[in-house]
Amino acid sequence: MFKTIKNDLPASIVVFFVALPLCLGIALASGAPLFSGLIAGIVGGIVVGSLSGSKIGVSGPAAGLAAIVLAAIATLGSYENFLVAVVLGGIIQLLFGVLRAGIIGYYFPSSVIKGMLTGIGIIIILKQIPHFFGYDKAFTFFKTEGGEGTVSQILNIFDHIQLGSTIVGVIGLAILLLWDKVLSKKGKIFQLIQGPLVAVVVGIIFYVITSSNETLAITQSHLVSVPVPEDTNSFLQQFSFPNFSVITNPDVWIVAFTIALVASLETLLCVEATDKLDPHKNVTPTNRELLAQGTGNIISGMIGGLPITQVIVRSSANIQSGGRSKASAIIHGFFLLTSIILIPRLLNMIPLSVLAAILLIVGYKLAKPALFKKMYDLGWKQWVPFNVTVLGIIFIDLLWGIGLGLLVGIVVILIKSYQNSHFLHIEDKSNGKHKIKMTLAEEVTFFNKGAILKELDSLPKDTYLELDVRKTRYLDNDIIEILDDFAFKAKERNIDIQLISERGTVENPDSFIEFFKLRPKSA
Repeated sequence: MFKTIKNDLPASIVVFFVALPLCLGIALASGAPLFSGLIAGIVGGIVVGSLSGSKIGVSGPAAGLAAIVLAAIATLGSYENFLVAVVLGGIIQLLFGVLRAGIIGYYFPSSVIKGMLTGIGIIIILKQIPHFFGYDKAFTFFKTEGGEGTVSQILNIFDHIQLGSTIVGVIGLAILLLWDKVLSKKGKIFQLIQGPLVAVVVGIIFYVITSSNETLAITQSHLVSVPVPEDTNSFLQQFSFPNFSVITNPDVWIVAFTIALVASLETLLCVEATDKLDPHKNVTPTNRELLAQGTGNIISGMIGGLPITQVIVRSSANIQSGGRSKASAIIHGFFLLTSIILIPRLLNMIPLSVLAAILLIVGYKLAKPALFKKMYDLGWKQWVPFNVTVLGIIFIDLLWGIGLGLLVGIVVILIKSYQNSHFLHIEDKSNGKHKIKMTLAEEVTFFNKGAILKELDSLPKDTYLELDVRKTRYLDNDIIEILDDFAFKAKERNIDIQLISERGTVENPDSFIEFFKLRPKSA
């Protein structure tokens, strides 16, 4: 694992700076103690990172669970009651892993996975724009707040720009671009010391230098906010513990199953997406991942942390920063742990606009305009599910977007299945009859009923039909019944049928049902 430490250490620093504000922000959005987000980040890095089979995946609190957590805490009455559901959810995930449910992730089309990555990238960009300019009010795209539409909200940013935050954000973005496009190719020192670390250091220096300047000073609300314990006792008091006296409450079990299902689905989709992004094309064992996530959630819940999933933002930041093994995820967890113990005050000097600049780059790399052109060039079967997923994530939320994309993907499959049930072409004329050959596909199901029935009904009178089923390995009973009915109609329309199978050729079979009953199962 440590053979690639020269790649993993710089990547872990980047992931740390990406994870820190996300852990705090997700905790805030979840209505949970801020410290709970940091606990989940630490457990996700150290525990899940150690147990996972993923080389470049990073786990921690997920934004997709924030709404569920917020509602669950209100339903269960207290955060301590909610922690019981987190622990139970982890146990259920262990059960999923034992039952080998990890295969579910492979049934999501590639177009939906790419749409998920792109949608998340766009959301990241949109949510970081206010922080980049020092504007306190976050907004969501295509939704209104207080009667304001998206356009007016974006314009409002320019009426509330905080000069210091904007300047240091632009400087940070310039450093990141310079490092990525120019300096990283100039020497090993620029590969070892990553641009995000330099941008953060510059941001802290800028904050310290301008703190006494009324025009450029960055206010506390635009800085990272990590809890600062005064002593060991106050540090330990930040931990919460589950109240197991409510374990018999049915609502606790409902929340637990919800967390287990949603967290497992998000993890499996993230695993699929991360493996696609990985330049070395490592394949993550999904059942092992569920076992690792379940263990992480049990430990996180026991000490007061939020639910954990593998998360694409941190994982993609890890990949883009050159992470090669699980060491980067584990080290980032230790960075989180040591930083909140040793340097919380220093962390609280980091401007949010600098972290926003880092995330803007991450978001852009996930949602490159070139990807839209690539998906369009692949044809409508890829383009439509991709766009539905992207728009669903932006308009509604992550799970809705994925669900709608999957639904459209299934419809596309049904349409293509309808179209590809058979091949039909006119070969020649013989004995005054049209000779038509119909070759059935390898699998023909009830989805293909409409297409086959339409073709058979459209055959003209005095036709010689050659029906080839030698390649067919599965023929649904619905199709056999259609063929059987057609055999009766064919006599009235003077249509001769020649059935070609692996057992030989049959002229004008009286009953297709009887024929296929006698057909060997291997055929």
